[in-house]
Amino acid sequence: MIRKMNKFLAMTAALLTGAMISVAGPASAQVEIDITQGTVDPMPVAVPTYLSAGSETSALAQDLTNVIMADLERSGLFSPIDQRAYVQKLETIHERPRFEDWRIINAQVLIAGEVLPTDDGRIQVNTRLWDVYGNQQLASIAFKTPAENWRRAAHKVADFTYEQLTGEKGYFDTRVVFVGESGPKTDRVKRLMIMDQDGANPVPLTDGLDYDVLTPRFSPTQQQITYLALFDYRPAQIYLFNIETGEQEALGSFRGMTFAPRFSPDGTKVVLSSERNGNSDISIMDLRTRQATQLTDNPAIDTSPSMSPDGSQIAFSSDRGGSEQIYIMNADGSNQRRITFKEGRYGTPVWSPRGDLIAFTRQHQGRFYIGVVRPDGTGERLLAESYLAEGPTWAPNGRVIMFSRESNPGGPVSLWSVDLTGQNLRQVTTPGEASDPAWSPLLP
Repeated sequence: MIRKMNKFLAMTAALLTGAMISVAGPASAQVEIDITQGTVDPMPVAVPTYLSAGSETSALAQDLTNVIMADLERSGLFSPIDQRAYVQKLETIHERPRFEDWRIINAQVLIAGEVLPTDDGRIQVNTRLWDVYGNQQLASIAFKTPAENWRRAAHKVADFTYEQLTGEKGYFDTRVVFVGESGPKTDRVKRLMIMDQDGANPVPLTDGLDYDVLTPRFSPTQQQITYLALFDYRPAQIYLFNIETGEQEALGSFRGMTFAPRFSPDGTKVVLSSERNGNSDISIMDLRTRQATQLTDNPAIDTSPSMSPDGSQIAFSSDRGGSEQIYIMNADGSNQRRITFKEGRYGTPVWSPRGDLIAFTRQHQGRFYIGVVRPDGTGERLLAESYLAEGPTWAPNGRVIMFSRESNPGGPVSLWSVDLTGQNLRQVTTPGEASDPAWSPLLP
């Protein structure tokens, strides 16, 4: 386990160094996708294989191109055109393309790039976005990075393209922590794992031998995870895991079981559920002082707290009204009020990074749904349905939700993503069965 951890820490260090970005382009783009609409037709884009300076970077340039195309296609907003349809073969990215050749194949945007070796052993990635029908450059980006960092470089280019064409931040240069599951359903081994958002580079963080892991959550401000460790012969315990150092520590000391931890937006506190005498309430712990404050005091089960992005409110689930529903309260525990009233059970509320929506799991008539609702309880929409679906987590731009899903009784559990239109449902590749995903912020 130590050997695998050291490999992961080395990879992390490589990812967080060496990227310098410069951007140039016109003040406003002529080509733009309005992602606020309910249904969006994917924009046709052309992504020729990145040019390279010989054999030493040609394979890497092809791999980088493939990742960019996959990122854009997976978003549901872009439709990369088959390269076999291209009329013009680019020889350089420093001259204006023949726009008429790209209009023939209906490309609205051309993404032209190159990968060049540098004297210090790194690579330089240069990219230009062209408005095919406007006959102009939209923007450009250039940066240097270690060659082994090529996959993250591709994600950065995809994020740049996404932002230029939608006006909002992308989400490709991120990671996902999740629970890797193995073994029979009656005796599961559940390990803490981490991977890139597209399923690449999966790495185990715990071995699953001493305890099982549940509900991992990313810190929004640093490379830290909180999770629930489930032991065989003693109460469950919340832990903090430092991704950069591999160090773990128990979070405080509670008389009963603690569960459902989640960081505050500034990363200085953790909200959680604590159980005592068969009843659970919401508490908040200051990570600097390790002092906990109980926020709810109700004979019902209060659990799954999630703070709003500005830290002023907390969403949670409670069965105090007779069935499990979503409630909101102020961060100090005051003004507790219910926001869902439809049939079925509502749980696992998670506030969007944008603050405009709360994702949830709804169980009704033997089916599970992943949905969203406004903080005032209006505008409920169901985005995905399955025999079992739970654990929604938001991409950092608040436009995509990942969750775990079981399609039939006893079937494998896997990770899926869906956008806010509900039209772009996709399975996320993992090495084996997986549950409880948590999306990281954009990497620095």
